[in-house]
This record gives sequence, C-alpha cells and structure tokens, in this order.
Amino acid sequence: MIDKRLLQAFPDSMPGIRKNIFCQWIGLLANTALSGCIAWLIARTMAGAPVNVGATLLIMAGCIVVRLIMNQQATMASFSSSTVVKEQMRDKLFSKLVQIGPGYLNRWSTAEIVQLFGEGVDQLETYFGSYIPQFFYALLAPLTLFVVTLFLDWKAALVLLVCVPLIPASIIAVQKFAKKLLGKYWGQYTQLGDSFLENLQGLTTLKIYEADGLRHQEMNEEAEKFRKITMRVLTMQLNSISVMDLVAYGGAAAGILVALGAYQSGTITLFQTILIVLLSAEFFLPMRTLGSYFHIAMNGMAASAKMFAILDAPVSTRRQSDLSGLDTLALRDVDFAYEEDLTLQNIDLVIEKGKKTAIVGESGSGKSTIAKLLLGQIQAKKGTIEWNGTDLNDIQLASLYAHVSYLGHESTLFKGTVRDNLRMADPTHLDEALWRALQLAGIAKDLEEAQGLDTLVEEGGANFSGGQRQRIALARLLLKSGDLMILDEATSNVDVETEDRIMQVVRSLRDKTILCISHRLKNIVDADVIYVLQDGRLVQKGTHDELVQTEGRYATLWNTQQALERYSQGGQYA
Repeated sequence: MIDKRLLQAFPDSMPGIRKNIFCQWIGLLANTALSGCIAWLIARTMAGAPVNVGATLLIMAGCIVVRLIMNQQATMASFSSSTVVKEQMRDKLFSKLVQIGPGYLNRWSTAEIVQLFGEGVDQLETYFGSYIPQFFYALLAPLTLFVVTLFLDWKAALVLLVCVPLIPASIIAVQKFAKKLLGKYWGQYTQLGDSFLENLQGLTTLKIYEADGLRHQEMNEEAEKFRKITMRVLTMQLNSISVMDLVAYGGAAAGILVALGAYQSGTITLFQTILIVLLSAEFFLPMRTLGSYFHIAMNGMAASAKMFAILDAPVSTRRQSDLSGLDTLALRDVDFAYEEDLTLQNIDLVIEKGKKTAIVGESGSGKSTIAKLLLGQIQAKKGTIEWNGTDLNDIQLASLYAHVSYLGHESTLFKGTVRDNLRMADPTHLDEALWRALQLAGIAKDLEEAQGLDTLVEEGGANFSGGQRQRIALARLLLKSGDLMILDEATSNVDVETEDRIMQVVRSLRDKTILCISHRLKNIVDADVIYVLQDGRLVQKGTHDELVQTEGRYATLWNTQQALERYSQGGQYA
C-alpha cells in the first residue's frame, strides 16, 4: 500500500506529512469532544436533568473552531509536502536527462517525457499531500477512538476495532490487479500522447499527401482503446468503493447494535450509548477516505514507476576531465549500430586543429551518425573516440559542449527575443558583438528593418523564414568561443542565396577547426581533407583535387552533381 522507495526518495516532505497527521489527530480529538457535548445534552435533556446550555454551547463552539483551524493547517501542510515533492522530482528527472544527454530521445519519446513532467508529477501531489498522511492517520484514528470507546463499552469498542481492518483488507485485495491495470493505463495514455504529438507536428505533411483521414482513423482507434481501459479503471474503482462502503456501514451498524444491546441490558447509560452511536462512523471514515485516495495514489505510483525507470537508466561513467584546446579529435576503428545492422563500420577519422575537415556521401551513408558520436549523443559499439588522446567516454558532456559548437539542418530558436537567442552562446556578449555576428551571418539588415535585437521570436521561430532562422542560428554559432565547429547539413533546408552566404562565412573562418558534413560537394572543395562515406564505410580520403583525379566514389558524385548543376542552369548533361 506504500511505495517505500517513493517515500524514501523525498525526505524533505516528511515534516509536512507529520504536521498533516498531527493536525488531523487534534481535529479528531476536538470532534470527539464535540460529540461528547452533543451526547451529554441529549442524555441530560431526555432525563429531565438541568443543563447549563451556555457553557455547553461555548465548549462546542470552541471544538468547532479548533477543528476548522486544524483542517486549515492540515491543508497547508499537505500543500507544503506535495510542492516539495513535485519540485524535487522534476529537478531529479531534468538532472538525469542532462546526465544522459541528448541521446535520451533514443530511449523515450518527447510526448512521454512531457506527460511525465506534467501530469505524471502532478499525480504525486495526491500521493504525498493526501494519501500518505491519510494512511498513517487512518491507523492512528481508530486506535484513538478505541481507547475513548473502551471507557464507554469495551464490547462495542472491540467490535468496531475488529471491523476497521476489513477496509484495508479489501484495498490489498485489489492492489495487485489495480497495479497491473494502471500500468497498462499509463502505457496506453503515453502511446496516445505520442501519436497525437507526432500527427500534430506532421499535420501539414499529412494534409499534402491526403493521409490525414487515415491517421484520424488510427487516432480514433487508439482513443477508443484508451477509453476502454479508462472505463476498466473506473469500474475497478467504483466496485472497490462499494465494497468499502459496505464494510464501513456494516461495521458501524454492528458497533451500534452492540451498544444498543448493552443499553437495553442496563450495562451502559444513555449518554454512553449516544456517544458510541456518534463515534461509530468516525471509526471508519479515515479508512474510507484512505480507500478513495488509494486509487488516485495508485495512479501516482504507476507514473512514478516510469519516472524511476528514467532515474535508474544507466549513464556512461564519465570522470570529470578538464578539456584543453583541441589538437586532434579522432575516431579509432569505430562501429555503430542503431539496431542490429551496422550503420558505421571500421571508421578511422582524424580532425586536426585549425583545419577544415569534410565528410561527404549519399543520404543514409552515416554522415550525421558521426556527428552524433562526436557530440556524445550516442555511444560507439566498438572502437574509441579521442579528444587529444582522451577517450570521449571519460569526459563530462558539459565539459565537451563547452568546446564544441553545432549547427544542423534544423536549428531551434526559442521564444523570446533575438537578443535572448544570441546570448545563449555567451551571456557576456554586448550588443555590439551580437550585431557583428548578425552582419557576418547576413541577417542584420532584416532585423534592422524590424525591432533590432528586441525583435520577438515566436515559438520555434515561426515568425521567420527557414533561411532567416538558419542565419540567426549561424550568428549564435559564431558567438560561441568553441574549439570545434560542426556543420551538419547546415544548408540543406535553405535557398541557394542563404546557402552561399553561410558557406562564405564558413570559408572566412580561417582560425577555426571545422567539421563540415554535407551532400553538396561544392561546399567543401576548399576542405583540407575530405572523407568519403559509402554504406557506412570510409572508402576514400584526400583533398578535392586529389579525389577528383582519382577514379572512385567521390569523382562519380562530383561529376553527377556538376551535370545536374549545368542542367538546372539551362545547359545540357555532359
């Protein structure tokens, strides 16, 4: 009924939980005193005895005030403990994903991560704020009432106490079934979220290919599966609640019948009988409330299982190594496979300081996979990657990223201003430096016509064209003082004018160590060394002139692209 690991993971929540339990217990004592006053008034009135109504009402009012204050304090303690848990869990998850690095997307989908960070963590609010305090209070309350009732009629007290455990027994009976069912529920929920996010992001493509109707149907089928499992969860919850109600009402009735029998036999007074009747329901209310929280808490425990799967995910053991400036970055006999078939085989590649290195090849040859390996996003199956002779696996990702900058074919701009996006590279840069980078990237004029560095950037840079986004990203790249600049198909999604502008900027960076990955060979003709990939293997190495003059894959690609260039400009195939 309690996930010990979940409870032990957040010790800072315990003060709030203890305060919650204490406040509820004091509230129970106040309510017991209130019930005693009511029973005393009724008994005295029926017996025709004199009653000090003013003093009695004053005591009753005091009990009500205490109960209200304790309820308020318990609510505040609940909020305090659950807030601590939510903040710390999100911090733990985020820190873990940072440790894993960008490669976490190879294990979990974006939708699943978003759901866990949002609704999944919110489920813990009920677990720590309500369920855990109620669990301990539900143990303490019947014992407290048993002691009180024991002085009234030990037989009725014993019957009430014996019936109380029947409620947790019914909870335990459905726990294993509920755990499996809620595990399936969360699995179906995240799967539906994955499909929805994927279809939403690709809605334009689906419309263009008229495939939106088919995806709509598939989404309806998944939504129907989720509806069915939701109904199964609700059915299970309602059935178990009905059982708990039956136990609670039956147990209270049993205690009341025993008390009435004792009154008829003259062993207890009318006051004692009325007080037992009033307190009998209080025996079962804490456990009954626990039962209602239990199902919501089970949902939180099911979500926490997925969170702990992330927190328990293995992370490559990297010792902290302070990187010096780059002299050489080398891949030594590297193999890599996404699944079973090797994507890269026996890759030997060296990037030297101050030189422009290029990797070329057809789509699917493994070019971008090499970039991911160098960025630590994925791990080589065989071989080593060495920075100045130090294995990349022995280097903290944060230390590596401090020395490496990257520009891909789809650059991300974040909501805010152009200044905010540029200063991500280095917060110390003044506006003059930002403008110099924008001018070099060829986007300064466009921004001058808008609001300059204060130009707003919508989510994903939606208010800029693809070429403008890429130029702003290039300016951000230029502002980072890294030792290695990786350009991974950085011009594949832009027009010819933007492509030429970007490559002109790259050629002007004489003092930079650059790795250029491209399928457009005209962009890398000035590279100091070119590596040619084919089907995951390095088949050629050399300068542009050397490779063109040699019969091989590079010469074939070059001649084919040149023929296409001439044809697109109105010429004929050679």
